[in-house]
Amino acid sequence: MSKACALHILLKTREEAEKIKQQLAKGADFGKLAKQHSQCPSGKKGGDLGEFKKGQMVKAFDDVVFKGPLLAVQGPVKTQFGFHLIKTLYRS
Repeated sequence: MSKACALHILLKTREEAEKIKQQLAKGADFGKLAKQHSQCPSGKKGGDLGEFKKGQMVKAFDDVVFKGPLLAVQGPVKTQFGFHLIKTLYRS
């Protein structure tokens, strides 16, 4: 069974997500921005979702984590929860 570990920042709008992504591209700290802006309880932990198995997250999120590049900020990815910026730390 595939497993991964990822960080994410959950935002209400695509515009907010794009603004945060631009800050990240300029070298802003992912964890600090997650604590300041994320709508998810994981924001308190810098956006850390810990390790999870393929299929535990909604499909759009899973696809990015299990198919996208490692350590690169992906998104915004739209789900029923909002817009995610996702950084996959590892897969095994």
